Parts: sequence; C-alpha cells; structure tokens
Amino acid sequence: QVQLVESGGGLVQPGGSLRLSCAASGFTFRNAIMSWVRQTPGKGLEWVSEINSGSSSINYAGSVKGRFTISRDNAKNTLYLQMNSLKPEDTAVYYCARGGYVTWRAIGSWGQGTQVTVSS
Repeated sequence: QVQLVESGGGLVQPGGSLRLSCAASGFTFRNAIMSWVRQTPGKGLEWVSEINSGSSSINYAGSVKGRFTISRDNAKNTLYLQMNSLKPEDTAVYYCARGGYVTWRAIGSWGQGTQVTVSS
C-alpha cells in the first residue's frame, strides 16, 4: 500500500534551516506529482509546494517562496524540502502528499508528518 514517511523535523531558532525528507513506497513515485503541506495549530492543512515528476515544474505558496526549496530524487523514491530563513509562523506539522496544488486534497494520501518548531 502507499506509504509516505516524513523525517527531519525539529526545533530550530528563527533564521535557521532544516531539511525535511519523505520516503515514498507503494506507488510509482517517479511518475507522481508531489507536494508538501503543513498544519499549524488551530488551522487546517495548508499547501506549501509542489514538484512535478521530472522536477521541471515547481511552485510555492507565497508565504514560503524564496525561503523553501522542494526537490526530489526519483532513484531513491524520496522527496525533500529545504527550509531556510525559518520564521515562528512556519511552526507546523509538515506532511508530504501525493498530488499537486489542485489534486492533493482530493487524493487524500499523506504521511504521518514531522513536527517543525521555530522558536528562540
């Protein structure tokens, strides 16, 4: 079955960096559009970024553009999110999800999440 396992979260000071990873299995990862989404306390799931199968099309939410970088390694079935210049408002549980901006919610397939806390 589909498995998405996120890792790399933690506690970081404002201005710091983290790199999240998502190991995928149970589907043809190299053909899939993938996204990162996040859930902040008291809010619903928010889309963060998407990448197409060949990494030729990448998009970001305005709140993270210029600070976050999504990438993938199809040989390793792994999705990444490099997060730089982190802000307290980036504190959230981060999930990798199958699908892009338009489709991830309808597909309804994401992992257990990894907690990112940005605090001094």
